[in-house]
Amino acid sequence: MRPLRTFKVESSLPEELTGLVDLAHNLRWAWRGEIREVFRRLDVRLWETTGHNPVAMLGQLDQERLDRATHDAGFMSQFRRVHAELQEYLTKSSWWDERYGPRERPCVAYFCAEFGLTECIPNYSGGLGVLAGDHLKSASELGVPLVGVGLLYQKGYFRQRLNADGWQLELFPHNDFYNLPVEFLRRRDAAGGAGEAQADGDRPLTVPVEFPGRTVQVQVWVAHVGRVDLYLLDTNVPENSPEDRQITAQLYGGDQETRIRQEMVLGIGGVRALAAMGIRPAAFHMNEGHSAFLSLERVRALMAEAGTGFEAAREAVAASNVFTTHTPVPAGNDAFEPWLIEKYFAGFWETLGLSREAFLALGRQNGADEDEPMNLTVLALRLSHRRNAVSALHEEVSRKLWAGVWPSLPVDEVPIAHVTNGVHTGSWISYDLAGLYDRYLGPDWQEQPADRHVWEGVDQIPDTELWRTHERRRERLVAFARRRLGEQLTRSGGGAAERAAAEEVLDPEALTIGFARRFATYKRATLILQDTDRLARLLNDARKPVQIIFAGKAHPRDNPGKELVRQIVHIARQSAFQRNIVFLADYDINLARYLVQGVDVWLNTPLRPMEASGTSGMKVAANGGLNVSVLDGWWNEGYAAEVGWAIGSGESYEDLDYQNAVESQGLYDLLEKEVVPLFYDRAQDGLPRGWIDRMKAAMRSLAPVFNTNRMVREYAEDYYLPAMERWRKLTAEGATGARALAEWKGWMGRQFAQVRVESVRDDMNGTPRVGQPVRVEAAVVLGAVHPRDVCVQLYHGLLNPDNQLEHGEVVEMDAQGDPDGEGRVAYAADMPCRRTGLSGYTVRILPRHADMPDPREMGLIRWA
Repeated sequence: MRPLRTFKVESSLPEELTGLVDLAHNLRWAWRGEIREVFRRLDVRLWETTGHNPVAMLGQLDQERLDRATHDAGFMSQFRRVHAELQEYLTKSSWWDERYGPRERPCVAYFCAEFGLTECIPNYSGGLGVLAGDHLKSASELGVPLVGVGLLYQKGYFRQRLNADGWQLELFPHNDFYNLPVEFLRRRDAAGGAGEAQADGDRPLTVPVEFPGRTVQVQVWVAHVGRVDLYLLDTNVPENSPEDRQITAQLYGGDQETRIRQEMVLGIGGVRALAAMGIRPAAFHMNEGHSAFLSLERVRALMAEAGTGFEAAREAVAASNVFTTHTPVPAGNDAFEPWLIEKYFAGFWETLGLSREAFLALGRQNGADEDEPMNLTVLALRLSHRRNAVSALHEEVSRKLWAGVWPSLPVDEVPIAHVTNGVHTGSWISYDLAGLYDRYLGPDWQEQPADRHVWEGVDQIPDTELWRTHERRRERLVAFARRRLGEQLTRSGGGAAERAAAEEVLDPEALTIGFARRFATYKRATLILQDTDRLARLLNDARKPVQIIFAGKAHPRDNPGKELVRQIVHIARQSAFQRNIVFLADYDINLARYLVQGVDVWLNTPLRPMEASGTSGMKVAANGGLNVSVLDGWWNEGYAAEVGWAIGSGESYEDLDYQNAVESQGLYDLLEKEVVPLFYDRAQDGLPRGWIDRMKAAMRSLAPVFNTNRMVREYAEDYYLPAMERWRKLTAEGATGARALAEWKGWMGRQFAQVRVESVRDDMNGTPRVGQPVRVEAAVVLGAVHPRDVCVQLYHGLLNPDNQLEHGEVVEMDAQGDPDGEGRVAYAADMPCRRTGLSGYTVRILPRHADMPDPREMGLIRWA
């Protein structure tokens, strides 16, 4: 039955408490414990039953409780102090202001398909979303002038349930947006909206996205994340058809057509929503390829605004785009068959002045391959000039994976760098440990978490205080696990005996290992279960007991991942393990918080090099937990003997079964011979001094590096600022710079065919010695190209077993005079001989332009 009229009912608060609305609607409470404590103090039971949602909680508090609060002097003092601190935070000077001065806001738009900010906004599936949420929090802390753009899902990601056999089931409850810490955006809220007629100003802010045969309207919500606004797009609009209203219903749900529609709404709709609000960022950050269509919309908009052609608009857009790739798994990168692209973009490529083939080639490694799908990662790589992986090892993997986009370049020179991921420290540190940090590190551990000097204060924390704090957190984790296990047994039809047994699982004093992540097969959740007899002996040692808590979701269509969940549940039911192995269903931010704060050891067993980065282990380290991990992702950079343990040494095997056997035995050896003995080696006062030393070492060396404040500063300084400057330079005066650069590139593309290395010689007599330079001279023919338009480089280094140059070093060669009548120029350089071994060199020519910082950008290269 359709209602005659719709309206929103808001909470009614005493005048003295109206500031609670400000606190509830700014998500700074997600990482500031003192704000959360205000709501807990109002009604701790309601805080828990609403899923830690202050907006829903305020709507359910009875008037009597609110009235009592106004007469509680202690509460009112705490509330006023916290409210005043929020107002000060929103206006005070930031790192960005002090370093770069106030700028127009915002300057950077950060796009992602999911954002994990807090458990009560289920708009995330896992690590990508949580990282994006932490990115916004650190941008707020640093004052980076940034906005986030994503989708708001009516059902979010699925809730995990287990049936009686341990098989994963998926539930998709509806999210009540009006009782979440998000606000519906109306036209009056957008920039310039105040001057509109009131009737028009009360209308929802919507933007159109054209689909085949119809236009879909997209409405906008906003979440305030400290000083950063996150705009979330939603197609559940009355003007849309029932089918189109479902486009944003579910994160990563549906078929390929649903996916392409979602990504059009995110990329195209997101750019249009920002424009409708009067927000004109100078740089755009695509966090994974889901938002790659934003580049096409930006090109279209600039062509219309400045009257440029496609190539000029492409230059300006690509120069101001940043792209981060997160997955080394080819199947994890969205790609659409040509017929699907043609169905949704036929009119779009005509607007850009492109042919079907040229448009599809933007998203293909081999543009001439008519059967190759259009890959959004390739599209993002081609339409951005700053590209990065999320760890040093992932950079190497990504360069190999996407080398086809730059086929003329050596793999080690593919222009993909890396910014190693981090975590937002304040969001993940336990309340207990935060108190210790406040006392012994001072407030800078939250304000300046990337400052190594701050974390040296960890050594000042008394061992007794640190260990007792950690023990309380482990006890809290065990209590939570028992409660959660009992609830899931009730839902799956477990009997009274099973539910009673759940109340006695785990030991609050035993060494506790945590394993929680997405249940993809390459993450090998069951590696530690390979030898159950040996594992049973390890876990059931009466003097040195060990226990394991598992959690994680498999993708709804990943049956092998679901089978891993089922295997763990079945093993946990065996008599040898029923008290010391637990699988906790429905892994989310709340459960993650209990785990990373309460475990002693974090286990990570991916197949190297398939873990791009991983961040859960970083959260554990900042809480004083220790990592036992394969040398993959971030741990390949973070591992040192004094901060944790490495499984293996990075070896690769052709036989997966053999690798699993070797690494599982290596894991058992580590646990039996090093981890467990160190944990239970107690001094006379009962403290594991050696273990505590490692806890402190992990905090001291890992926390200041693997955090998002460091990460966002890297993005701001090395990616955002250069992108912003290039955008302003290329689009100034009607995009004169972009037009000139596009024209030059077109000319260079035509002329480069005649460029060649004619001859190369050197002064090598016999075998050179280390430190003895070798003079190399080259004659190059440039034809009509002027020497200022190219760079000639000496490329040298050691040879691999196939006699190929790998990880070569580049030396710029200098012109030795002007071109002769045929365009011939002599170049020379001294080649340093730094190391012994079989070495080699060659010479190459690349285009060079003042507005093209990286000569590899065009993909043109001529080798000797």
